[in-house]
Amino acid sequence: MRPNIIFYFTDQQRADTCGIYGQPLNITPRLDELAKEGVVFENAFSPQPVCGPCRALFQTGQYPSELGSFRNNIMLPKNVKTIAEYFENAGYETAYIGKWHLASDGELEKAPRIDYTKTAIPKELRGGYTGFWRTSDVLEFTSHGYDGYVFDENNNKVEFKGYRADCITDFGLEFLDKRNTEKPFFMTISHIEPHHQNDSGHYEGPIGSKERFKDFKLPGDLAALKGDAEEEYPDYLGACRSLDDNLGRIIDKLKEKGIYENTVIIYSSDHGSHFKTRNLDKNRNGYDDYKRSCHDASIHIPLIISGGEYSGGKRIKEIVSTASLPKTMLALAGIDVKDAMIGENLLDVVEQNTPDRLNEAFVQISESRVGRCIRTDKYTYSVFAPGINGGAKPYSDVYEDDFLYDLEKDPYQLNNLIYSKEYDSIKRRLRERLLYWIEKEEGKKPEILDAK
Repeated sequence: MRPNIIFYFTDQQRADTCGIYGQPLNITPRLDELAKEGVVFENAFSPQPVCGPCRALFQTGQYPSELGSFRNNIMLPKNVKTIAEYFENAGYETAYIGKWHLASDGELEKAPRIDYTKTAIPKELRGGYTGFWRTSDVLEFTSHGYDGYVFDENNNKVEFKGYRADCITDFGLEFLDKRNTEKPFFMTISHIEPHHQNDSGHYEGPIGSKERFKDFKLPGDLAALKGDAEEEYPDYLGACRSLDDNLGRIIDKLKEKGIYENTVIIYSSDHGSHFKTRNLDKNRNGYDDYKRSCHDASIHIPLIISGGEYSGGKRIKEIVSTASLPKTMLALAGIDVKDAMIGENLLDVVEQNTPDRLNEAFVQISESRVGRCIRTDKYTYSVFAPGINGGAKPYSDVYEDDFLYDLEKDPYQLNNLIYSKEYDSIKRRLRERLLYWIEKEEGKKPEILDAK
C-alpha cells in the first residue's frame, strides 16, 4: 500500500528552536516525540534562504537560477513539471494549504505587475494542484498573527478568526475529514510562522508568548551579535511552539482516522533567521534583514522524516540539502524521477547506500545580492558578486571571497578567516570545491577573486 505523505513546512525556522537540535526550553515536544520514531537529519541546509526561490525549488526539484524564479515576485514557470503533477499522475490526491508565494510577478520590492498577493490564484498558476486548496500567495499580506483569509479551489475567499497557525492547521484537518479514502494523498501544510510580519517587522507569537518564554537563552551567534533577538525571540519561540502544538493536532487526527501508520510526515523549513545580525545594508548604516545569508543562522534548518522506512529514532550526521526533498518525497510514492530533479533520495543516505557521496551542501543566494556557498562538516566558505544586487539576474561571471569559518573552532561563525594567511590553502581547496558545484549545477565555471 502506497503511503500518504504530509509535508509540514514552516517559514524562517532555525534548527535550534527544536529540542532535538538542542533547544533548552520545551518548544517542540510533539516534534521531539515524532523524531524518536523517525529520522533526524542533524545537518540539513537550505539551498536558497529566501521564501519564493526555495518554494520554487520544492515544487520542481530544480534550482531557482535554472527556473528563473530566483527571487521573490517571479512566478513559477507554467511549463515546468511539478511534484503535484507527478503525484496526481500517479493516482495521489493532492492538497495545498497556506502560503504559496509563486504566483505574483514584478520588480523586486515594488508592486508586482501581476499581483495575486491579496486575490485568488488562478488555477493555471497553482503548480499543478487540482484538489483541495486553502491558500494565499503571500499569506503575511492577507493575515496577521491573528485573523485573515485565504482562497479555496473555487476562488472563494475563506476568512479565519484566531491564531493563524491554528487556523491554517484547521484547513489541514478539514482535508483529512473530506479526502477521498480510496486514494493515497500528498498534503502540504505551508505555514507562515515563525516568519516576521512584513508590515511591522516583528514576529507575532500567540498572545502571552513574551511572558511564557521570557527565560529564553539566545543561541551563541545571537548572544554575540544581538541584532533584534533580545526583543523578538520570545514571540519567535511562541510561534514555533504553536507550530508544534498544531503538528500534534495533525498526528492526533491521523491516529483518529486509523491512517497514522501508513502516513509519512516530513517536517522542515525554507530557511532560518539571523535576526538582523548579518547582511550589512550600507544605505541604511545597519542590518535590516532576517535571511538571504549563507551563515548557518539562515541555512541550518530542521529536517525530520517519520514513517515507512524512516523509522527507529535514527540521527543522521551527514550533511544534506533540502534541495533533495522533491526527489525524496516522490520516491516515497514509488516515483523515480532519476536526473529530472536535483539532489538525492535521502533514504539512500539513511541506509548508507551512497559510499561516494560528497558530504557538502551547495547554497545559492540571488536576492539582495548574488552569492554562492559551500558548507562542509568543518568549514563554511562563501563568495559574492561585486556590484550585483540580485534584482536583475541570478548569476555572475565573477565572484569575490566573502567569508570563511572554521566550524570546529568557531561554531557560531564569529571570526571571518577570509584574510588569514594560515587558512589560505584551505580557502583555495574550498574554492575549487565551490567551483565544482557551481559548474555542476549551473553549467559554467566563473572566476573567484581574492577578497579586497
